[in-house]
Amino acid sequence: MPRKTSPATGRHRISRRTKIATGGIALALAVGGIVVATTAGRTGEASADPADASFFIDIAKVPSGVNVNKALQKKGARGTFTVDCGRNENQHFNPDNFIAQPGIKNGAQHLHDYVGNLSTNADSNNKSLVKAGTTCKNGDKSAYFWPVVRIDTGDEDKNPPATQPDRAGSAADKASSQVDCPDVASKLPDVPDQAMDEVNRNLDLLDKQIDEANARIANGDLKTPQDIQNAVVGPLKDKRAATIDRIAIAIGRRAAKPTNLGGLAACVLKQNGQGGLDNGGQNSTGQPAELPGVNDKNEVGDNDGEIQRVQSATITFTSGGASKVVAMPQFLRILYGDAKQSTNGPANARPSWTCTGFEDRLTDHYPICPQNSKVERIHAFPNCWDGKNIDSTNHRTHIVFADQQGKCPQGFKNVPQLVIKLVYDIPHDIQVKGQYKVDAFAQEKHNPRSDHDDFANVMGQRLMNQAVNCINTGKNCRQ
Repeated sequence: MPRKTSPATGRHRISRRTKIATGGIALALAVGGIVVATTAGRTGEASADPADASFFIDIAKVPSGVNVNKALQKKGARGTFTVDCGRNENQHFNPDNFIAQPGIKNGAQHLHDYVGNLSTNADSNNKSLVKAGTTCKNGDKSAYFWPVVRIDTGDEDKNPPATQPDRAGSAADKASSQVDCPDVASKLPDVPDQAMDEVNRNLDLLDKQIDEANARIANGDLKTPQDIQNAVVGPLKDKRAATIDRIAIAIGRRAAKPTNLGGLAACVLKQNGQGGLDNGGQNSTGQPAELPGVNDKNEVGDNDGEIQRVQSATITFTSGGASKVVAMPQFLRILYGDAKQSTNGPANARPSWTCTGFEDRLTDHYPICPQNSKVERIHAFPNCWDGKNIDSTNHRTHIVFADQQGKCPQGFKNVPQLVIKLVYDIPHDIQVKGQYKVDAFAQEKHNPRSDHDDFANVMGQRLMNQAVNCINTGKNCRQ
């Protein structure tokens, strides 16, 4: 039987931030606030709640080609960009979702498995994510998280939810100021190989300039919006203009005025609302600040049993069938699947389940795999961005799927398609007995159709530019 995981240690929680004297002043993209409506799953103690036997299927009975878009496999740019972020060896778990339930502790009411950003919890925002560490070997600070899979043999001891530690720093985070300017990488044209080093050097310089500006604000010696304008915004705009101009020269497409490159050199003051509007455009949802949390076995709500650590978690960015992709903007949020498909309907639910060696078919049932084959989840995210927004009210309309020819709707741009493959070493007899399940909201009753995945892009601009270059030039890059 798989080894049980230990309770969450809290190592992933962010430390308290310095409260900034400037209070509600933020330097951000001029985008409107996004109000997110959420509903919570049933709360209470974990109880024996196995998945229904009808949710399981022999993978051999799923015909080849089902739910797999073969056209996309044969079309578009053939390059890939694979990021090694580990298998959650540090046991970063929590029942939060800062994208769908921002600011609500335990709001997901099912446990998430995390790789990438080390700070991810209900209070995460652009500022906290950028400052955090990461499990990714190449320094990618993006947040990747999905519901855990458990083995439930029906004989687990039941413990009441434990008192949750304070999420220190959330109020200070949301009250603080930050420079959050439009990123450059998402606006770049094709970069010739001979110009790549120079472009990457200047992208690194842009990130450094933003960090230096944020450090000055965090130091607390700038007291008013005018102080920030005079000491930070003005000089930063000048530095960015010069840096962007050098990038344009390296690419061979010098712009008459850097400010004409989609406003790349412009940073604007934005009032940070009393309710905690963060730099991603999210504010209070009116939901309870905290829902019942996990017990000392990391069980929450109706989700009980032994957590199964993934044997492998492969994170790859592909063309998604497009002939060419453009960079994702930093802080872009993307959802895969629907955690509440029984309530919301089938439109966003995605068949995600298969077995190793049977990736030519996907099912919305839990697979029973043959000997020497392992349970696998494959999550291929939406990949057509509206070119403007990093999020939307329903977290979906700003980023949608390409069609079977890899083409986006009018006005949308092909960005790298994130594909996450998760492999589990679940004993064959457990599969046959129907004793494994994915964590879910109570109303889903562990239906495998509720499988989902979440992503927030916190790559530095240089990394994102590398990903785009690898995909468009047909290289298979691994970092």
